[in-house]
Amino acid sequence: MIVRQLCVRQSRQLRALPRQSRILARFSSTETTFQTPVQTTFAEPESQSETPSPYIPVPEPVRTEANQNLDKGLARKIQFHSLGSDVVGAYLPKSLLNYPPKAADVTLEMLLANQTHLGHSTSRWNPQNSRYIFGIREGVHIISLDQTAAYLRRAAKIVEEVAYRGGLILFAGTRKGQKRIVVKAAELAQGYHIFERWIPGSLTNGEQILGHCEKKIVNGLDEEVKIWEEELAEYHALKPDLVVCLNPIENVVLLHECGLNNVPTIGIIDTDADPTRVTYPIPANDDSLRAVTLIAGVLGRAGQAGQERRLQEAREGRVTYPWMKSLRVTAEEGDASGVMPSETTTEPARKSRTAREDDD
Repeated sequence: MIVRQLCVRQSRQLRALPRQSRILARFSSTETTFQTPVQTTFAEPESQSETPSPYIPVPEPVRTEANQNLDKGLARKIQFHSLGSDVVGAYLPKSLLNYPPKAADVTLEMLLANQTHLGHSTSRWNPQNSRYIFGIREGVHIISLDQTAAYLRRAAKIVEEVAYRGGLILFAGTRKGQKRIVVKAAELAQGYHIFERWIPGSLTNGEQILGHCEKKIVNGLDEEVKIWEEELAEYHALKPDLVVCLNPIENVVLLHECGLNNVPTIGIIDTDADPTRVTYPIPANDDSLRAVTLIAGVLGRAGQAGQERRLQEAREGRVTYPWMKSLRVTAEEGDASGVMPSETTTEPARKSRTAREDDD
C-alpha cells in the first residue's frame, strides 16, 4: 500500500491568525491545538416576551386527475407558472404574418401601430410625394394614413380581380428580412415570389433566361393535365400579369422591364421613392418589417379571396378567363383554314372547325 503525504504550505498571514483553521488542523501532522486568546461572544437566547416571527405555510399544489401522476417538484413548478396576471393585447410578431387581415378590416389604428406613417427626413423627400404627406414632425415626414388606407384597398381589389381572372401574380421583395413575408403572401395568392436579386432581362429577354423553366397545363379546377408535353416544352416563356414590389427603390430594373412589357405593378412608395415608377402606388413606410408584413399580408389575402371565387365558379361550370391557344396544329388543318402550322388558334375556332368536318 502506498501512502501519499499531503503537505500544506501555510502563509505568514495564516500563521499569524490567533486560531487555526479547521481545514488546516485537519491536515496538520501534529495534534497540537492553539488556544484562542479572544473570547467569543455567544448570542443570548431570545427572551420569552419577544413575539416570534409568524410562520406562513406554503399551500401544497392541488392534485387533479391531470397531474396526479406528476411528482411533487413538477407539480409545484406548474403551480408557480400559473401565478400572476393574464396579459391581454400583447404583440405577437408571427400572428400578423400567419393570419393577415382582410382589406375591409384594415383600420387607421392598425396602420399606426405597424409604423406605416413614418417617412424619411425632409432632406431626402421626393416632391412628387407631396400629395401623400400629412405633415412634418422633428424633421421627419409623416405619411397620411387616410391616403395609405385608400390606396391599399384599391391595390387589394386589383389583386383580387387579377386572381379571379386566373392571372399570374409575382411578389418581389429583395431586402433583408422580407423572405418569409414574400413567400407567405405568394402562398396565399397562389402566385410566384422572388426574394433574391432580380436578373436583368427576365422579361425583355425571357426566352433566353426563363425559357428552360418548367411549365404545366391545368384545367379550370387547377388540376394538372398531362397532355402536349413535347409542345409545352417549346412554348414561349410566360410573363406575369401583375407584379407586387415591396421595395421599388432597389428594383428599378424590374419596374422598367414591366413598363416595357405593359405589365401593371403595385409598389410601396416611401417619401424618398418615385411614385411614377409603379402603376398603383401604396404610400407607406417600406423600411419597417411590420408595415411591409401588414401590406403584403392584405394583398395576399385579397389574392386568396379571388382564387376562391374563381374555383367556386369553375365548379359550377363557368370559366372566368379565355381559352388558351391551341398548342398542336397539323399541316392539313393549317392549309384548310389558312393558318400556318406555327400559328395558334383559339378554342372556339377549333370547335367550329371540328363541327364543319363532322358535317362533311
